[in-house]
Amino acid sequence: MSKKLYISTYGCQMNVYDSARMADLMAPLGYTLTDEPASADMAILNTCHIREKASEKTFSELGRLRKTREGRQSRNEGDMIIAVAGCVAQAEGAEIMKRAPFVDMVFGPQSYHNLPQMVAEANRGVGHILDTDFPVEPKFDHLPKEAIDTSLSAFLTVQEGCDKFCAFCVVPYTRGAEFSRPVASIVTEAKRMIAGGTREITLLGQNVNAYHGEGADGKPVSLAGLIYQLAEIEGLERLRYTTSHPLEMTEELCKAHRDVDSLMPYLHLPVQAGSDRILAAMNRRHTADEYRRIIDKLRHYQPDLALSGDFIVGFPGETDQDFEDTLQLVRDVKYAQAYSFKYSPRPGTPAAALESEMIDEAVKSERLARLQALLNEQQLAYNQSFVGREIDVLLEREGKRDGQIVGRSPYMQSVFVPSPAHRIGRIATVIVQEGNANSLRGELKPGSVADAA
Repeated sequence: MSKKLYISTYGCQMNVYDSARMADLMAPLGYTLTDEPASADMAILNTCHIREKASEKTFSELGRLRKTREGRQSRNEGDMIIAVAGCVAQAEGAEIMKRAPFVDMVFGPQSYHNLPQMVAEANRGVGHILDTDFPVEPKFDHLPKEAIDTSLSAFLTVQEGCDKFCAFCVVPYTRGAEFSRPVASIVTEAKRMIAGGTREITLLGQNVNAYHGEGADGKPVSLAGLIYQLAEIEGLERLRYTTSHPLEMTEELCKAHRDVDSLMPYLHLPVQAGSDRILAAMNRRHTADEYRRIIDKLRHYQPDLALSGDFIVGFPGETDQDFEDTLQLVRDVKYAQAYSFKYSPRPGTPAAALESEMIDEAVKSERLARLQALLNEQQLAYNQSFVGREIDVLLEREGKRDGQIVGRSPYMQSVFVPSPAHRIGRIATVIVQEGNANSLRGELKPGSVADAA
């Protein structure tokens, strides 16, 4: 008999990929996905520990699920298995079990391949299940072969974990050491995705450009080498990768942006700060000028590159001059888009111990407002520079308005065009008519592939 599975996903694209794989694992047990917690026989919160107050949000959501389960029970609609997965589960599994004893299972991002076994144990009433080990064998070896995403634009995890130990980050403690999947496994999965209808693949990793998976000859292959191999697959129209670290931005990878036509001219390369003093305190292991030189090299090989980044303001000890250095780096680099946040301590990280150097919240808020104003100004100017240009757009889904389709440009912009829905899935040439803060609007070029109905 069919059962319903509800998964609430927080955070990064890796969690999106993991949630899809959890659904694949549960399908043979008769579970199908639902968007309604009230109808679910099992609910999984796939959590993220990067953002502020991640734990509090998890416990708040758990409280709502508890009430939902009690409502099902009172209406004689059956029980609900409640599970917490992801990085909050990995970091605070024991605390979750203590504060929310109604939770049936807690498991980390490296052990979700054991989900069918955990569900069987929960159904047998063996008690609370906690699995936050880092297994010796890769979880990918245990995922079902049919576990693939065949969306038009899909994620493919190639690398997990991090060995960089930035002072503010919990990833090395929740995702473990860097691990890269073998090339053959990735190529096989990519081919099956493309056969299922995928046209654009984004390669995922906490430090994706640290990829060093085993090749056919038993020797490690770099991310650039993997990209060159994937680009040979017939039917793969577009390639992307995220998230990268400046230390791993090799000459070979920079050149790939010039040499591989299917590698989109967009790169998310976080820097976090523009002050060398703060970068050293963050343990980033590069300077602001070294980051600038990497950008110069990338733009030498691919002048059309759109750049995205991450910034943290108010890191412990940040002075007014440190913050001005960050603003200057933003002015020098010129971002197509970027993400910026106020620093908030993560338990167990080195920066969390710097209590005496914490920045006042009002100061952090003022700095963030100034930084975001500059970033928004750059993003708007970048989008407006496309007015009158022709760009190729992968048409992905219907828009909110009747007769509207939303697609994605090579530069990661959302593009809105008037068109009937039957053209979804095609790559169209769009003449851009309007550049807005967060998107582009345009018309299909007469005679383009998607305009041929």
